Amino acid sequence: MGRDAVGVPYDPTIYQGAASHYRQGRPPYSSELESVLARELTLDGSGRLLDVGCGPGLLTVRLAHLFEEAVGLDPDPDMLAEARRAAQTRGVPNIRWVEAVAEDLPGAAPGRFRLVTFGQSFHWTDEARVAEAVYDILEPSGALALIVHAVDGRPVPASPGPPPIPHTEIRALVQRYLGSTQRAGRGTTHTRNHRFEDVLAAARFESVETLYLPGVADLVRDTESVLSGYFSFSYSAPHLFGDRVGAFAADVRRVLTEHSPDGLFWDWPGDTQVTLARRRG
Repeated sequence: MGRDAVGVPYDPTIYQGAASHYRQGRPPYSSELESVLARELTLDGSGRLLDVGCGPGLLTVRLAHLFEEAVGLDPDPDMLAEARRAAQTRGVPNIRWVEAVAEDLPGAAPGRFRLVTFGQSFHWTDEARVAEAVYDILEPSGALALIVHAVDGRPVPASPGPPPIPHTEIRALVQRYLGSTQRAGRGTTHTRNHRFEDVLAAARFESVETLYLPGVADLVRDTESVLSGYFSFSYSAPHLFGDRVGAFAADVRRVLTEHSPDGLFWDWPGDTQVTLARRRG
């Protein structure tokens, strides 16, 4: 979240109405994420975590136990409200939530951090500017981690049984309702023509490496979870449909029922890609 790579100001409508769907609809990262980060960065329960563009706290809540304190930062108050509820439900007391964009660093989250994470959020920021700001708030030998789902070029496992989510048909429905130009808040989605690794390599980090962790191969989702997944995307957030949001939801449910009468689907979100950029010691 924050601003995108060409400096467009943050649009508070990007995820309008999506917060309640995000946690239910987004697939989890690899089950090995915690152990790999702990091994690579020698995490021992001390230090601080900063999760930038934390949304409803999917990463923040999951990683907080590896640190003495965690900070989740996001500009969307509805996302932060969901994050607070999740932390309370899971009994995770060591997280502080901050409403701010990434470009407000370091002032929005003063102090030093052992790890700064971006879970599928770095692309919403002024990447070069934010990378430099993160470098300044890292402890010596601390790291920035960009965490995303990676499908292209990754081996696809076998389905555990249910049919795959019919993404092609659902995306066609999105286009039928919203047009062929992909929306994002009040504007449109920007196409990235550069790699995260190149942005980080141009900053002051000592090293940049990319790791691939095995994704969740047997993830089974129900109809409402699949629908929530689409409502959690910036290009198909509920507000974009206006008074036709109910009709769109009904059409998605119809398509899903045609593919799986019992309402269960296999979801392959891909492997988990972790791009680590380390500060000099």
